[in-house]
Amino acid sequence: MKTLDTLSVNQKGIISDFDDKIIPLKLIEMGCFPGSEVTIIKKSILGCPIYLKINDTYLSIRKELAINISVETK
Repeated sequence: MKTLDTLSVNQKGIISDFDDKIIPLKLIEMGCFPGSEVTIIKKSILGCPIYLKINDTYLSIRKELAINISVETK
């Protein structure tokens, strides 16, 4: 299974699992939960931060956080 940080730019996936003790509540409120579609919009040169779209919400997260979000690719 892949993690969110391993997806390429413009690649889509479905969030399958994450550790709710690590993921901030604010991120969950913005739509980061299992079953949500995620698309990588842009990554910085060093891979952090990662700009993404979850459902209809655009946000930027750190690579250290993205490593803890499992995704299934389409």
